[in-house]
Order: sequence, then C-alpha cells, then structure tokens
Amino acid sequence: TNLGTIAGLRTSYYILDNPNPPVAIVTPPSIKYGLTFGVGLDEYNFQVIVLVTRADERIGQELIDAYCAPTGAGSVKAAIESDRTLGGLVADLHVTDMTGVSPTTLADGQVYLSATFAVQVFAQ
Repeated sequence: TNLGTIAGLRTSYYILDNPNPPVAIVTPPSIKYGLTFGVGLDEYNFQVIVLVTRADERIGQELIDAYCAPTGAGSVKAAIESDRTLGGLVADLHVTDMTGVSPTTLADGQVYLSATFAVQVFAQ
C-alpha cells in the first residue's frame, strides 16, 4: 500500500513471470521468530525488487535513480517508511539497504534495470 503512493509504479506481492514495468515486487519474507521473551516479537525481512524498462537506457536510468533516492516523490525508501506501523499492523519497519542496480533478465527473456531494497519489519 505504501509503495502505491509513487505515481506510475505498479506493485505486486507475487513474483511475476511477465512484469509490466515500472513495477515493485515484494517478495515473501524470511522470518526470525521470538526475538523477545514473553512478547513474541518476530522479525520479517522482505526484499522489494524494482524493475524498469531498458528500452530507453536514459529513461530507465532516470527512473531507477528516482526510486533509489532516499527522499522525494519517487523514493521507494520514503514511500515504504511513510507509515512505519503499516496502519498499526506492525511495531516498526525500516528500509535498511538498496543493492544491486543492474541489468536483469527474467523468464520472459526481456532485460530490465533493477534495484533491490531490503525491508526489516518487527511485529508481534
């Protein structure tokens, strides 16, 4: 929902075989259970993979640069962290890293420019 605030960026919780960029794909999390005694705090680690077109290298690079910026209307980090409790569903979340800006070839044979964001979520 937070990513949906970025104009023109599609979102998916499903790993897509034939994406329609620009798109942010939220992968299923890894989970660390029981970080605190008695409270049951769990840590969820998601990856958000952003894909943009490589049909025009300049436009693709400009899009990915805006998504990777720490602030601004196109910032993935700013959008995700705009509601750090996800409407009260979690205790807190942080975008911890952005890695891997690179060309990526998917199952459809198309080459995309991608960036991967790590999101750490704490929930009871």
